[in-house]
Amino acid sequence: MKHEFEIHHLGCASCGQKIEDALNKKGWFDEVKINFMLKKVEVETKEEDKTKIATYIEKVANQYENGIEVTYEKDLEKSCHLNHASQEACCCGENEHNYNQSSNHNKNKKLRKSKLKEHVTFILGGALLIGGVLFKLNILFIFAYILTGYDVILNAFKNCIKGRMLDENFLMTLATIAAFVIGEYPEAVAVMMFYKVGEYMQDRAVDYSTKEIEKAMDIRPDFARVLRDEAIIVNPKEVKIGELIEVRPGERIPLDGVVTSGSATLDTSMLTGESLPVIVKKESHVLSGSINQDGVVKIKVVQEFKDSTVSKILELIQNASSKKSKSENFITKFAKWYTPAVVMGAFLTAVVPSLITGNWQEWIYTSIVFLVISCPCALVVSIPLGFFGGIGAASKAGVLVKGSNYLEALNDIDTIVLDKTGTITKGQFGVININPSKVSKEELLKYAAIAESRSNHPIARSIVKEYGAEIPREITISNYKEISGQGITVQIDSKDYLVGNKKLMENYNILFTDTQEMGSHIHIAAGGIYLGYIIVADEVKEDSEEAIRDLKKMGIKKIVMLTGDKKEIADQIGIQVGIDEVHAELLPQDKVIKLEEKLKVGKVAFVGDGINDAPVLARADIGIAMGGVGSDAAIEASDIVLMTDKLSSISDILSIAKKTRRIVTENIVFALGVKAIVLVLGLMGIANMWLAVFADVGVSFLAVLNSIRVLGKDKGHMVKMINTK
Repeated sequence: MKHEFEIHHLGCASCGQKIEDALNKKGWFDEVKINFMLKKVEVETKEEDKTKIATYIEKVANQYENGIEVTYEKDLEKSCHLNHASQEACCCGENEHNYNQSSNHNKNKKLRKSKLKEHVTFILGGALLIGGVLFKLNILFIFAYILTGYDVILNAFKNCIKGRMLDENFLMTLATIAAFVIGEYPEAVAVMMFYKVGEYMQDRAVDYSTKEIEKAMDIRPDFARVLRDEAIIVNPKEVKIGELIEVRPGERIPLDGVVTSGSATLDTSMLTGESLPVIVKKESHVLSGSINQDGVVKIKVVQEFKDSTVSKILELIQNASSKKSKSENFITKFAKWYTPAVVMGAFLTAVVPSLITGNWQEWIYTSIVFLVISCPCALVVSIPLGFFGGIGAASKAGVLVKGSNYLEALNDIDTIVLDKTGTITKGQFGVININPSKVSKEELLKYAAIAESRSNHPIARSIVKEYGAEIPREITISNYKEISGQGITVQIDSKDYLVGNKKLMENYNILFTDTQEMGSHIHIAAGGIYLGYIIVADEVKEDSEEAIRDLKKMGIKKIVMLTGDKKEIADQIGIQVGIDEVHAELLPQDKVIKLEEKLKVGKVAFVGDGINDAPVLARADIGIAMGGVGSDAAIEASDIVLMTDKLSSISDILSIAKKTRRIVTENIVFALGVKAIVLVLGLMGIANMWLAVFADVGVSFLAVLNSIRVLGKDKGHMVKMINTK
């Protein structure tokens, strides 16, 4: 059984990884995943008591980072987050609501006290430091050091007792105490203060960044206004299929459904990335997560919340962070070896040169520099945050990426294989040409529509739709017969009509006009006389040609189309939109064979929407489902879901993937580069502890700010982050 909890006050990504490793080693759980960005922990266990599980996780977590709390109450708070000023009914009981209000109030009060205490500590510590410098009193330095760094020292002492000596608290304590030993009192205090300020700024940056990303992906409905005996507000999870809900202006649609009355304009940008509003009216299908901009609509629910669009999207986004990229896995492994290696280097630097030169003070100071920069936080925090930001940016653009590993793998794709119907084309047949003989266009279309009116075939429906009028009641239709693979024979007002392809005409010895025009040719004859033909075709999407051109500009070497359609139709569409290679008249298993041929020579992404595309989507290096019109099977089998049916979304996600990798690479190079430079400068006697602290917390802070750039945030947002709560 899976349970999800929130983990509060987890400020260290490296500690988060250690907690996850420790919990996975315990016999309590089958699997544990900690999402540092979303501050969530997901566990799989036979234990059902959530309170007992949360208490146990909290106990283990506090062995690595003090003050951690684990809760499972946010869903209740979130669903109850209503505008109580308007005195709306609450979805939970009064006692539960009062509890949540009290809980939130207490947490906010505790947070404010903590911040006030922190600010007062910095001010007093700074005053004592200045006093020590002015009056040359070492006792003031000691008081300033204890005041500003007591929590770091206390955590270091606790971790030493537990046998964990290589965390940042121990390293910072050891470095600053060593500075005291060699007489660098002012520097020891100032460096501890600088470290604490840097940690504070880093935590604020991470907190701000994750909130901005969550805000970009926040489509969860707070409540549902269900119409029972009266309109009452409930948790969306409580609404059943078939019930009526009412959605007012400014509210988010909580569940998928069909409009039964009213009309409104919906903002669907959070789902699809489309900025243009969508107008809905009676019988329109609406998706949960859309925002009602105007009008009041009543909606009949067709999906329970757990199966709704918004629920599936949220699940995909949350699970995405658990599928780590190669870069994240590398940094996780690297961090385990990096810190011990640098600490060993610090020890050797302090001892070996000192034994040779006798200058213990100089080389101990140099070893302190090593210790200060040994924490890998800049990498452990900023790299997952970069990918998390990339997933958030993709979500804003209407693209769901199921894992940062897929986002990273997109950068290596050199071949894109496309399905035709529903991907390059609209997947909807339409009449594109009417060629009459002996009758008018209107008459030819009328006879064809009457004959096809009883068929459910997509081509038949497209002809009836093009006719657009009701079939006259006085017309008698009899002896209707569908001939598989050929067409229809029928009597209309006692006259024999043939409507179908050339095989039907040939079987009845009708002289007909053949044509090479693209599309399906529907020939019509009456009483043995040929009346003309209608061309029906699956129309190419407006953006397909431009999308394929953009993909080639982005470095995709080959674009291939696989389809079960006729070769002449496939070839013509391929030429029209700029496809490099076309394979037609394929069965689903043939598509898999063709795809595997491409996999032998490159990295391949397959894009499709139909249920018969699921095997190919699963086999490709990256499977991309057209979610706007796609089947559940195709979406399930894919790695990336396009919420619209626009082919241009592929270039959007490729662009986001490239930007994400660029930012992650910058963070890796910047963090390791600065640390390496400072280490070298330390060995040369040039770098001091101030520079070492910058190489730790300063680099972390800058790397975190760099990570949020994937969302397109400007400098004004960064200033706001620093100056506000």
